[in-house]
Formats: sequence, structure tokens, C-alpha cells
Amino acid sequence: MSKLSIFAEGNPHRAEVVHRDFDSIQSNLAAIGVAFERWEASRELDAHATQDEIIEAYRESIDRLMHRYGFKAVDVISMTADNPQKEAAREKFLHEHTHDDFEVRFFVEGEGVFYIRTDAKVYAMHCLRGDLLCVPANTTHWFDMGPNPNLKAIRLFVNPQGWVPAFTGDDIADRFPRLDTLDRAA
Repeated sequence: MSKLSIFAEGNPHRAEVVHRDFDSIQSNLAAIGVAFERWEASRELDAHATQDEIIEAYRESIDRLMHRYGFKAVDVISMTADNPQKEAAREKFLHEHTHDDFEVRFFVEGEGVFYIRTDAKVYAMHCLRGDLLCVPANTTHWFDMGPNPNLKAIRLFVNPQGWVPAFTGDDIADRFPRLDTLDRAA
């Protein structure tokens, strides 16, 4: 079940509030400018679906977002626990950063947690299959795919070069629970 845990920036040990229902998650994220949706595929996909098959299965929703925000590129990323680069990939996303572009992720499979810092709060959004999160440009955030990742996600970009981070240099992400320990702080 998708879950939004909201922490005071100075208290990473206990969430102030946890939302588990779609409407509460969506309204709390909308209040900070983050879009949250749920998508369904137009057809069944198996575990070996190609990037093109995945994009076609979600074409209507992808096209709607591309038109709305002016996205110019779309791709599919995948990370599994047996990937020899999993630790390096996880580490890259675990530091607070911003982008000049939206960060848009739709979870085709698996899970991950986006941490969004704004207004002295940290919003930890635990995303699962079917969840779309759209983080606006210049929003401070970080992401954890866990120590044994299992995720397949569609990404959309305005900038065709894709993911270009501007790291803040703040170590706040080191103080907050990770995907594998988040439930203990909620």
C-alpha cells in the first residue's frame, strides 16, 4: 500500500502523520506542488516486456502528461537486486538534490521512496506499482530504491538529456530512515 509519511525536518525518528489513502496522499502532496496519480496499463505486461511495450501500455497517460507539461522524452529504467551496479546507483540518488526539470516517475513494478523537503518538513512518499509522482523543478528531494532494489519505472523529461542533478551539499538525507527502515519511524 502506498504511504505518505510527513516528518518535521528536525525529527527524522518519528513521522508527525502518516497517510495511506489515495485522496489524503494526493491532497497533501498537491499542497506542496507535487502531483500524485495512479495509472493502469491498457493491456497486460509480463516481466519481460520491452521498453516500447511498456510505453505503449501507458501511452494515453504518458501523452496526456507530455502535452500538459511539454515533456520531450520518455524512457523506462529498471533496477533489480542482482544488478552489480545497484549500490552505486542507490548511492547516487540518496543525496539531496534539485533539478532544472521535473522529476517524473511512474512505477510499473516494484517500489521506492521519494523524500521531498519543503517548509521545514520532509514528505516521504513510499511509491508502489501504479503510482505516478511528479516533483516540480527546483524542489529539494532524494530517492531510495532500497538495498535490494526491484523497480521498473517510466521517466518523462522536458530536457532530452534526462536526469541532471544539482546536489545541495546538505547531509539531511543521511539522518532520515531509508526504505528498509521507514516503517519503524511511521
